[in-house]
Amino acid sequence: MAAIRRWLDDSVMAQGRLPLLCFLLGFIVGFLLIRLSVRLIRKRVRWWPGNLRAGDVHIHHMVFGVVLVLLSGIGLVASYGSGVGPFSALAAAFGVGAALVLDEFALIYYLRDVYWEEQGRTSVDAVFVALAVTGLLLLGFHPLWLLEVNDIRYDGSELGRVLLALFAIGNLALAAIVIAKGKIWTGLFGMFFLPLLVVGALRLSRPGAPWARWRYAGRAKLMQRAIRRERRYRRPVIRAKIFVQDLIAGSPDVAHVRRATEEELARRVVPAPAPPHPLRVGRKVAD
Repeated sequence: MAAIRRWLDDSVMAQGRLPLLCFLLGFIVGFLLIRLSVRLIRKRVRWWPGNLRAGDVHIHHMVFGVVLVLLSGIGLVASYGSGVGPFSALAAAFGVGAALVLDEFALIYYLRDVYWEEQGRTSVDAVFVALAVTGLLLLGFHPLWLLEVNDIRYDGSELGRVLLALFAIGNLALAAIVIAKGKIWTGLFGMFFLPLLVVGALRLSRPGAPWARWRYAGRAKLMQRAIRRERRYRRPVIRAKIFVQDLIAGSPDVAHVRRATEEELARRVVPAPAPPHPLRVGRKVAD
């Protein structure tokens, strides 16, 4: 307890990170509560209120998250200039609202309700990314740490501001390329450690990522290289997952693990579909 108290005093309170900590706690609590709620609803527990509806329309909890984020965000902006205000409480409310929104991130991304489908795992990925970023910021890491060399980050001169802007833009551009290549965690941690972004941007894209869709669709050899590489790196991870599942369910069978691994690789590691060809100007389209 003494170590936690010392960390709170020295690393959180003294550095002005209490609102960030409250955001993180609100985010975690909001995510855990909404996941508990949806599981109780799915099991049709009688004493739980269930889904909310307005007539025949099902109201997703993302709606409440958007409202909460909007209200708490307005409160944070309105109270910022005055220097006073319940920043920590508003940050916690913002965290709860963000958790409600990101828990249905897949619905926003795919524009359809895929909460319990394979694509619904996108929401979990988004939540873990948000947790990781907030945790790194809370621990004192930041994307511009390299600019602290020779105090460039705090240089108020025109040259210092230009370097700061160029570095931030370059960092974000590399992160966008890496994430477009399907390497979400590399892009995330690379924002705090630039060499990771450089390596991720130079290496092959994952075959199902948007980058592969845009750049590899007409390049069969490059797409096949990406597929072989993806299968090589994912094979041991999937084998370990299936082995643990078999171990929990009963007696694991090595032959079954290998067969199931190859089946899952064949099902999940597939090339991205080619982008649709735009209609040519003047071309007649049949009704």
